[in-house]
Amino acid sequence: MQLSRVLFLLALALAPVALVGTTWLYLYPLFDTACSFPSPPNATAPAPFRLLALGDPQLEGDSSLPKAGAKIFRSFNGLEDDLRDAETALRKAELVWAAVRGIPKDLRKALQGYVSKPVDIWGNDFYLAHIVRTLRWWAEPSHVAVLGDLLGSQWVNDREFEKRARRYWGTVFRGMEKVSEKIMTGYETAEKVSQKDGMSEEQEDGGENEVVQETREKKWGGTVEILGEDECWKNRVINIAGNHDIGYAGDIDTSRIARFERAFGNVNWDIVFKLPNTTLDHSSNEGQHHDIPALRLVILNTMNLDTPAFDGDLQRETYEFINHVITTARSVTDKTHATILLTHIPLHKEAGVCVDSPLFRFFDHGGVKEQNMLSEHASKIVLESIFGLSSNQWAEGNGFGRRGIIVNGHDHAGCDVLHYTTQPGVENACPENIDEEDIHLPPILPDIEPKLAGEETLESITSNDTLTDAEPQHDTPPDSQPDSQLDPEPQTEDPKWQVLPFPHRPYRATPDGKCLPLTSLPRIREVTLRSMMGEFSGLPSLFPTPNPYHSTLPPHSLKYPAHPSAASPIRSPASPRSNRSDPIARWMSLKSSVEA
Repeated sequence: MQLSRVLFLLALALAPVALVGTTWLYLYPLFDTACSFPSPPNATAPAPFRLLALGDPQLEGDSSLPKAGAKIFRSFNGLEDDLRDAETALRKAELVWAAVRGIPKDLRKALQGYVSKPVDIWGNDFYLAHIVRTLRWWAEPSHVAVLGDLLGSQWVNDREFEKRARRYWGTVFRGMEKVSEKIMTGYETAEKVSQKDGMSEEQEDGGENEVVQETREKKWGGTVEILGEDECWKNRVINIAGNHDIGYAGDIDTSRIARFERAFGNVNWDIVFKLPNTTLDHSSNEGQHHDIPALRLVILNTMNLDTPAFDGDLQRETYEFINHVITTARSVTDKTHATILLTHIPLHKEAGVCVDSPLFRFFDHGGVKEQNMLSEHASKIVLESIFGLSSNQWAEGNGFGRRGIIVNGHDHAGCDVLHYTTQPGVENACPENIDEEDIHLPPILPDIEPKLAGEETLESITSNDTLTDAEPQHDTPPDSQPDSQLDPEPQTEDPKWQVLPFPHRPYRATPDGKCLPLTSLPRIREVTLRSMMGEFSGLPSLFPTPNPYHSTLPPHSLKYPAHPSAASPIRSPASPRSNRSDPIARWMSLKSSVEA
């Protein structure tokens, strides 16, 4: 049989496989319901805000390739000097043979560095572009955001940074553009922006650009738009700065911030989208007065929230932006709005909750060199300032804060959690009978707290007085209560913020055997995106926002539980638990036996 006929038959046999594979590659959203936004209940139109969120593309470049002029056969390095110093012919033969044996290894590294890696970088750009293009076509998001680490290293020079930025706009997000200065700051800049690739025209030659050191004009926010009026949003990319873009607190400087903002947009800004009147159900709200429902996007640089910081002015600027968010936000009692916080570094969590555990490393001069997540102090600032959550039951809005969600990246494996805190003095009640699958039981053995690098100085390092201090809030009853109840009591430490994987069970047992219904606690959801790199399957995230009048904004939408009624018997967590079918009672019994 002729070779041509063999090849023809082989191609004929493989054609169906190639056809099926190509069809799936370009139409895979058809076969996966997770690739589309869920429809709001009882709605005939899609949600007005549909966010396509992508995490950590990390475009690599020349820093991943062999340096110019690097030798291919490294096993021969220094061979000439070694032969000259060798005293015997046998020793010289051993040296030559050792160098020759290293040739296959050198060739493999050379092929990887000069052939495999460049092809990998080239192909990765088109792989990421295919994900973006396919999901924009199929899911039709109203907004697109990249949650940091757009590029692979903050240490690259300006020329390499600009080359990667052009690949970012010219290949991965081809046809899209960064958010304009007018939207981010409320004013136009003199710098022209190329609509072709989102970069300034002065940068298109790829040359080294001198960074002009100017006083940073701290303007942010103030922009208010009607959601859906500006259709150009579907062609814009909301870029969040990551540690591989500008560095951590210990090495962020104005030049890195400047080049990132020229290419991708500001590191701190916010915008308010008001819901259009056409989406409101006027019939169900007739006779009622409501503020126009609004959705606030807050883009926050969390890389310099913790201290010590290399540039104190840049860190102060971030805290001033947080103060701006606080002072311009609606009241925590106003449930017609929600806040979506887009940032990079996740909030603090105990070891074991996510793939990454708490980790801090510092430069010799003391600055933050690396961190897996924010410190407890910085996390508390985010939760209690931007969202107004509080462990104090007498705080405004009973401490339940603003509705919203936190979306970030950094942990490439991804994580989905619920942050919550208890409120001393509030008696929470659980149903009489709880199924074991409905309650989180603490571990029998005491947890061993993870050690952080530099733990002995962490408390002092993470303290920061830049944020506007609120008046101290203690668990004191209102002035209307009798004076006998106002006797001073010993100060107790505020409850710490705790974390549970999401989705969570409705109840939580405390180590002392009390039962807490999570729906009656201040809480908020945090979603850490899985990286869109090929190693992590290129997974995106889709966030729809429903109409606040039809259904509450996820995830912080539940209120205080209703008062006890005869139809649903409940008890105080302090009540004795004699029911042996009670999962908490069984857990307490097992714990006692283990401790004994």
